[in-house]
Amino acid sequence: MRIPAHKSSSVDLLHGSILRSMLVFAIPLFFSGVFQQLYNTMDTVIIGHTLGDEALAAMGAAGVVYDLLMGFALGIGNGLAIVTARSFGSGDIQQLKRSVAASVVIGVCITVVITILVQFILYPFLELLNTPVQIIGQSYRYIATITLFIAVMFAYNLCAGLLRAIGNSVMPLVFLILSSILNIGLDLFFITRLQMGVQGAAIATVIAQVVSVTACLVYIGRKAEILIPGRMHFIWDRKLYLEMLAQGLSVGLMNSIIGAGSAILQSGINGLGYLVIAGHTAARKLFQFLMMPYIAISQTISTFVSQNRGAGQALQIRKAMMCSYLCGLAVSAAATIFMLFFAPAVVRLLTGSRESVVIQNGALYMRVVAPCLTILGVLNSTRMGLQAVGKKILPLFSSVIEMVGKILFVILFIPRFQYMAVIFCEPVIWCFMVAELLPAFWLDSFIRSGKGARS
Repeated sequence: MRIPAHKSSSVDLLHGSILRSMLVFAIPLFFSGVFQQLYNTMDTVIIGHTLGDEALAAMGAAGVVYDLLMGFALGIGNGLAIVTARSFGSGDIQQLKRSVAASVVIGVCITVVITILVQFILYPFLELLNTPVQIIGQSYRYIATITLFIAVMFAYNLCAGLLRAIGNSVMPLVFLILSSILNIGLDLFFITRLQMGVQGAAIATVIAQVVSVTACLVYIGRKAEILIPGRMHFIWDRKLYLEMLAQGLSVGLMNSIIGAGSAILQSGINGLGYLVIAGHTAARKLFQFLMMPYIAISQTISTFVSQNRGAGQALQIRKAMMCSYLCGLAVSAAATIFMLFFAPAVVRLLTGSRESVVIQNGALYMRVVAPCLTILGVLNSTRMGLQAVGKKILPLFSSVIEMVGKILFVILFIPRFQYMAVIFCEPVIWCFMVAELLPAFWLDSFIRSGKGARS
């Protein structure tokens, strides 16, 4: 059974041109990522230009904790939406609504547990990361403010994930544009007018997230009725809840392990001094912008593969995966050329710093990493493709490889080679992860079957 497209903003990922449908779906995701990244980047620009390198380093040291929590929230939302997308692809509306109901229940439970837990571990965690004494107070105030409202972060990522599951990647973009504009205005007001420091940036981010999740919920209630479950859909279904909990936690833990690895790497960076931290913070902001196309592609692959797995169309999945690899290669080539000429200027613009260490380290990081983004594109698409066809352990294990690799770099290489080891850490680890994931995906029995043809 085919569920007809119920809104013009939904993209049909089951029929028609594969590349065209992927691009139409991915482009709003890309711009969603760009505007979401503006939350943090405007904080960087405003804090760097008004409060200086020390405040910028404080936000950078706390940023790894924020990234860990955001990664977990995004992973849970995407993981739960995978099951919904499969139901959409198979044409089972009742199962789709049951999956949405289960997503709400699981999301609420996980949010409550995480919100309580992080309040006890934040400051010790920053100490464990070797956060310098002169910035740890500012770092704590920044991240403590954000973690009080983890529920908002979870709610938006779940709503956006469910909309993507039915082929709608446009409306989350609309909501993020609105909240990003608000976030920039609030940043300027809280930091420059009220002199609230880095905590003002955190408050601005929370308010902007509240606006985006409110708009998302209103839209679903009015325009995406297919995602609204009734009371009967909340009935306990052990098999469904276990499947969704496993899928959500698998993606969420995968992202959290990646975040934990980044936190461990940050602990090594923190020992190199606040100027190095400031330069790396700017470089990571640039890196995260370059990641936006790859995140959009991998999220597209997740929804595309999930829907086509539900429809039993393996051949389409194989073709879509090859398209994603080629798109990643094109982005990497463009990023490499751009960074070759403009990396120092962009780092200087982001930080407002005149310190040569900050500018040189940030630019060198981007010039080395940009050509390696092709590997990262293959990694992200393959990992999300495995998740979408129902493989939970192998993608999770790839994250363990990443974390172990970063631990080894912090212990063995950063003390000896300093920031140069930080630069080469992730590209080296990506190669090992791809070597594990590629055979797992392409040798999967369903993927190899080649079943299904588009109509």
